[in-house]
Amino acid sequence: MVQKAKILLVDDRPENLLALEAILSALDQTLVRASSGEEALKALLTDDFAVILLDVQMPGMDGFETAAHIKRRERTRDIPIIFLTAINHGPHHTFRGYAAGAVDYISKPFDPWVLRAKVSVFVELYMKNVQLREQAGLLRTQLESAQSAEGGKDGKGGAVGVIAELSARLAAAEEQAEALSKQLDESSDAAAVATAAHLERKLNGLRKALDALDPGTSGPAGAGSDNGGPVTSPPQ
Repeated sequence: MVQKAKILLVDDRPENLLALEAILSALDQTLVRASSGEEALKALLTDDFAVILLDVQMPGMDGFETAAHIKRRERTRDIPIIFLTAINHGPHHTFRGYAAGAVDYISKPFDPWVLRAKVSVFVELYMKNVQLREQAGLLRTQLESAQSAEGGKDGKGGAVGVIAELSARLAAAEEQAEALSKQLDESSDAAAVATAAHLERKLNGLRKALDALDPGTSGPAGAGSDNGGPVTSPPQ
């Protein structure tokens, strides 16, 4: 069963939330409503979200203040925020949105197709990050299992097979990330391109850690690995 990404919709007006749900329902992801900044922050305490669509004009805690709280939290600071606003006060108002940590700032009324396309990019990037975390967890679990089962130096033989399998899986993720980056390079969405680059850096870090764990790697620290990459120590 394919895991669905969660998208947080924050707006104090029920009709706006309903309109957003109608636009994004075609993405077939989990849409979560929040009618205030406080409610949004509460939802972010327990769930992980691919992207947040945040209305600027709300009573009490407005969108800018809500975004500031989101960016201060370790758990949520990297979640992309798209500001939605019915007010356009010019470049200064837009700059305030980006300064608050938004990856995009869209004025109402907006083109439903454009909004859906932007959200879909961040959903896809989120799913790639989830896949990356799963691969890292699988790496740790299978290596520990192989070493425990065969024990000591004898565990190297089992570890080689595990590393080879994980390397193949990681290669598939790298190929998908590269294809996504090429697709985004042809667009003008700088925020999505930057997020894709962040994902590629994580993949590169995992590849280096995997190469460093390869028992077949020889030579002094800093020498090339079998695939030409530098040998580094695995993350602590």
